[in-house]
Amino acid sequence: MGPPRSKKRRPTFRRLLKTSGVKLENKLKNRQMKQQNVAKKQRKEQKKLRQAVKDAAIRTPRPLETYRKRPEEEEDEEEFLETLPTDMMEDEDLQQMTAMARQASFITRDLSSCGPVHGGKRRSSEVVRSYEKVPRKMVRTEEKEVIHLLPIKDKSGVIPQSVERVVTKQPEEEEEEEAADETEEFEEEGEPESCAALTAEQREQLRVQKINEKKLMIAGLGSAVISDPVRNMKRVKELRGMLMESDPCVAVTVRKLVMVSLMEIFKDITPAYRIRPLTPEEKAAKVKKETQQLREFEEGLVSQYKFYLEDLEQTIKDWKQKKKKRSQAVGFQSYRGLAEVSVRCLCELLLALPHFNFHNNIIVVLVPLMNDPDKKVSGMCCDAFRKLFQQDKVGGASLATVRVISGLVKSLNYNVRPEVLRTLLSLRIKEVEMKKDMEDTAPKKKFMNNKEKKKKLSRMQRKWKKAEEKLEKELLEAEASESKEKKIKLHTETLNIVFLVYFRILKKAQKSVLLPAVLEGLANFAHLINLEFFDDLLNVLQNLIQSGDLTNRESLHCIQTVFTILSGQGDVLNIDPLNFYSQLYKLLLRLHAGAPNDDVIIMLRCLDAMLTRRKKQVTLQRAMAFIKRLSTLSLHVLPNASVGILAANRAAMHAFPKCDFLLDNEVQGSGFYLPELNEPEHCNAQNTALWELHTLQRHYHPVVRRLAAHLCQGAPSEGAAALSVDLSRRSPVELFNVYSVRDMTFNPPVAPPATKKKDRFVVGASLLDVELQRGAESVLTAATEETELDFNITHTHNTDTHTQH
Repeated sequence: MGPPRSKKRRPTFRRLLKTSGVKLENKLKNRQMKQQNVAKKQRKEQKKLRQAVKDAAIRTPRPLETYRKRPEEEEDEEEFLETLPTDMMEDEDLQQMTAMARQASFITRDLSSCGPVHGGKRRSSEVVRSYEKVPRKMVRTEEKEVIHLLPIKDKSGVIPQSVERVVTKQPEEEEEEEAADETEEFEEEGEPESCAALTAEQREQLRVQKINEKKLMIAGLGSAVISDPVRNMKRVKELRGMLMESDPCVAVTVRKLVMVSLMEIFKDITPAYRIRPLTPEEKAAKVKKETQQLREFEEGLVSQYKFYLEDLEQTIKDWKQKKKKRSQAVGFQSYRGLAEVSVRCLCELLLALPHFNFHNNIIVVLVPLMNDPDKKVSGMCCDAFRKLFQQDKVGGASLATVRVISGLVKSLNYNVRPEVLRTLLSLRIKEVEMKKDMEDTAPKKKFMNNKEKKKKLSRMQRKWKKAEEKLEKELLEAEASESKEKKIKLHTETLNIVFLVYFRILKKAQKSVLLPAVLEGLANFAHLINLEFFDDLLNVLQNLIQSGDLTNRESLHCIQTVFTILSGQGDVLNIDPLNFYSQLYKLLLRLHAGAPNDDVIIMLRCLDAMLTRRKKQVTLQRAMAFIKRLSTLSLHVLPNASVGILAANRAAMHAFPKCDFLLDNEVQGSGFYLPELNEPEHCNAQNTALWELHTLQRHYHPVVRRLAAHLCQGAPSEGAAALSVDLSRRSPVELFNVYSVRDMTFNPPVAPPATKKKDRFVVGASLLDVELQRGAESVLTAATEETELDFNITHTHNTDTHTQH
C-alpha cells in the first residue's frame, strides 16, 4: 500500500493566484523586518563595545610603550615572585585576587605583553594595526622626474635604464599652494567673521552679487537642458541640487528661482504622451542606438520629475508640520513663501501636464490644500481645479479629482470650506448632450453582411473590401481622439460621485455651511439626476423650505432644483408643485434691491422654468398674480434688474395672452386685490391694473422706459410699439447681464450735452440798433485814421445826454 493520502485539500489554481501576491508581500516584509532586527542588534553590540572600551581606558591606565618580554626575563620574574613572602597577605585577599583575575575580560588584558587569545584572528589584528599605522593626513612627498637613458644589452636581454631627479619648486609656487590650503581650511570659519565686519550696505551688495551669480548659473543650466534635453538631462540633477542651497543670505531666493525654473523646464521638455516603464522583455531586446538613447532620456526624465515633485511636496509638509531643519539655512518664517511657490508650481504642472506621469499624485497633494486656512493657498488650489475642470474634455482628470474630494469631505466629517464644493460647479458635464452621444455611439447597421458579399462581390473585390475596412480602422485609431462612449462613461461615474456627496450632506449635515453650495450644485446638475431619486429629493427640499432655516438664496436654489427636474426628465411625473409656487411668490418682495442683486438671476431662471416652460400646467390667476408682483418689484430694484423683470413679464404675457386684462381699468369679477396675501391663486390679481408701467415710463434708464412703453401697448411683436431685435431676441438673464452696473458704469452710456457755439462778428454784418451801428462805424473809421480817442469827451457827452433825459 502507498502512503496515506492527506485529508487537507489542495488549493486550486485560482486560490494560488489570489494568494501569491500576498505571500510575496509577506515574505518581503519578513525579510525587511529581519534585516532591521539584525541591524539593531549590531548597533547595540557596537554601542556596548564602545562603552566598555571607554570604561576600560578610564579605569586601567596603560603604559605609553609596551614591549614583549624575553623567555629568560619571564623565568627570572617567576623566580622573583616565588621568593616574595606571601604570608603577609591573608587568605581572603588571595581568593579575591584570583577571582578577579579569572573574571577579567579580554578588553582589560594587555594584549601586547601576552600571546593572542585566539590564534586564528592574528591576521585580522595585523590588518587593523597596519591601518592604524597609516597617517591621518598624507605626507607630502617630493615630486620626482624620471629620465629614461639608453638601454643596456646583456645575455639575458635588453635592460632599460632610468634616473630619477627631484623637481625643485620655486618659493612663489609653494607660497601659493600654502595660501590655497589655508583658504580651503578656514573658508567656513572666515565667512561669518567677514560678514560680521561688513556694513549693512556692503552686505546687501554682496547678497545681490551672489544672487546674480546664482541666476547666471540657473540660466546656463536651464538653457543647456532646453537646447538638448536628451544629452543634458544631468543638468536637471544639478539644478535640483541647488534646491538645497545652504547659504543663509540667498537660500530662500535661490530655492524659489530653482523651483520656478524647473517647472518651466519640465513644461517645455515633457513629451505629449505618458511614459510607461519598460518590460523585462523590452529591456533585454536589442534596439537601435537612437531608440536606446530615447529610452534613457525618458527614464531620466521620469525619475527627475518624480524627485522634483517629492521636493515640492516635502517643502509643503515642512511648512504644514512646522518643522525646523538642522541646517538653519532657511528660517521658519521663510518656509511660508517657499510653500506658496511650491503650491503655485504644482498648480501650473497640474494644468500644463494633465496627460503625463504622476498627475494623480499632484491631485492628491493639492486637494487637501483647497481646505487650507490660508486663503491665498486655498484660492490658488481652487482656481487651478476650476480651470482643470473647464479644460478637461475627456473627463479622466475630473473623475480623479472628484474621487479625492469625496474622500476628503467624508474623512473630515463634512467640516470643509464651501469653496471646495463650489469648484464642482465648473465641471463640463452640463455641456455634453447625452442623448446625442448615445445615438452616435449606438452600433450602426452594416449595409452588407458576409452572405451578401459572397453573392454580389467577386473574390478579388472581397479582398479589396477587407483591406479597405482594415485601413479605415487603422486611420480611426491613429486620430488619437477619445471615443464618445468612453467620455459618457467617465461623465456618468463623475456625476454619481458628485450626487453621492450632495445626498450625504443633505442627509447627515443639513445645518452645515455646505448646504448653500450643495443646493447650488443640485440646481446646476438637476437635469442629469436619475428619475429614481426624484420623489425623495422633492420631499427633502420641501421640508427644508418649510423649516424656515434657509436664506433667500438657498430657498431660491431649492425651487430652481425642483423646477429644473420637472421641466426636464421629470415632465412625465404628474406633480403639481403648488407649494413651491407659493414660496417663490412670497420671496419676491424679500429680494435685495441694492448692489448685490445676484439673487435676481436665480429668480429669473425660476420664473422661466415655472411660467414659460410649464404654461400648460399653470392657471391664469397664478400667472396674473406673478406679473403684478413682478411689476411692483421692478420699481425698487436696480435698472438691470428692472430690465430683466420687465423682459420676464413680456415672456409671461406672450405665454398667457389673456393677461392683457391687467392693462385695463375695468374689474373682472368680484372681490378686491390683496397685495399682502402670499397665495397667488387667491389674491384676486384680475381686479387690479399694472399702474407701475406708467411710472416706469418716466424712469431715468432708457431701456426701462422702452420696455415699459412696450408692455403698456400689450407687448406686440410687430408695429411701431414692437421692440428692437437686440432686445426681443435676448432672454431676461442675458438682458440682466448686458445692462449690469457692477463696474459702476451707466449702460448705455449717457450722451454728452450739446455744445452751444457762440456767434461771431463777421465783416459786413450790421447790428440791429442803427445808432449803435453808426457809433461803431465812426469809431472804426477814427481808428483807421490814427486819431487819438478822448474818452473824457465821450463820457461827458454821455452824461449830458443822461441828464437831458
